[in-house]
Amino acid sequence: MSIVTPDTSRPGVVDVGRQQRGQRSQTSTRGFGPAKSPSARRLSAGLVLAAVSAATFSLSGVFASGLLDTGWSPGAMVLARVAIAAVVVLPLGIVSLRGDWRPVRRNLGLIAIYGAVSVAGCQFAYFSAVQYMSIGPALLIEYTAPAVVVLWFWLRHGQRPTRATIMGTLLAAVGLVLVLELFSGAPGTASVNPVGVGWALVAMLGVSTYFVINANVDTGLPPLALAAGGLTTATLALGLLGVTGLMPLEYSSAPPVYAGTAVPWWLPVLGLGVVTAALAYVTGIGAGRLLGPRLSSFVGLFEVVSAIGFAWLLLGELPRTIQLVGGVLILAGVIAVQAGEKRVKEGPASGEPVNEVVVDELVVDEARALEDRIIEEPGLQEPAIEEPVTEGSATDAPSVEERPLP
Repeated sequence: MSIVTPDTSRPGVVDVGRQQRGQRSQTSTRGFGPAKSPSARRLSAGLVLAAVSAATFSLSGVFASGLLDTGWSPGAMVLARVAIAAVVVLPLGIVSLRGDWRPVRRNLGLIAIYGAVSVAGCQFAYFSAVQYMSIGPALLIEYTAPAVVVLWFWLRHGQRPTRATIMGTLLAAVGLVLVLELFSGAPGTASVNPVGVGWALVAMLGVSTYFVINANVDTGLPPLALAAGGLTTATLALGLLGVTGLMPLEYSSAPPVYAGTAVPWWLPVLGLGVVTAALAYVTGIGAGRLLGPRLSSFVGLFEVVSAIGFAWLLLGELPRTIQLVGGVLILAGVIAVQAGEKRVKEGPASGEPVNEVVVDELVVDEARALEDRIIEEPGLQEPAIEEPVTEGSATDAPSVEERPLP
């Protein structure tokens, strides 16, 4: 028996740990997203974090455009962006662990997948795709990730999407097509290449993995620790691609120009690392923990809308009316998905019983941490709670030490 698991074969002994573990075993998909229908405060905080993440991610295209004009290669920009973010977030991630490295050791594989697939692989695949096809179709394929997330939870966890979720998916898809102007006759929007489509699909899988892992609260990893581990792993992976020549690394010290103003080359590079990577990934993970993978992935679609807004402010590229209409449709899709998420969390409206026990993951994680601590420090063992001993019980018999010698 574990020192924190009393012998429940004895009457009156309460095994609280077993009760908690039993409750947790009944929650089939509670490792993802909020443990219950999010409160108004939780929902508001998650939406704010998701909006900040989408907005900061969208700035990467604006910063990158000026650097590309001066001779920077996409690979060099991505490597600089991820490496700077890793330097910024790594100390914060270490502090967030509070000296407890067990969550990191338990999730080394997950951290490696997050860094190699969700961060490095996604960006490498996207920039490889745009070498063979136009940016618009590549983005459209990449941002089908929310639909893939919905499909994954349906097939893998049996969470069938509601009608509201399906309607929201369709609205968001139409809005994305309008925002990207794929049928407007804009130059370059019709260029599609099979190789480019393949790379765009790989990027889409990377984005889907990003949203699913972000929302997994069952790892015990603080958001800062997950971001730090993923960005560090991605830096190593992208550096390996650069050293082997699979990803060209070219840079320039010429000053890029934004809205008619020349700035030092290091300023947009620093913005790429600190704002569009460090801040974007940390807030994205926080949003996933609060909103769950489906809703956070749909809110992430505002990255495309936000990119158009920043291009207007910083590059003088005025958005078209059809793009504004597309943004409204994306917003309507997000609202519909949120309505569908609420139905999923609350259960069927018919009052049909649901065999599921809601457990707060934060409480369970704290209980696990305390259990590990008690195992390592026997002095912290909690005494078992026993029933009072009645007269005539077996414990009234004298112990070996008390029995008189014959």
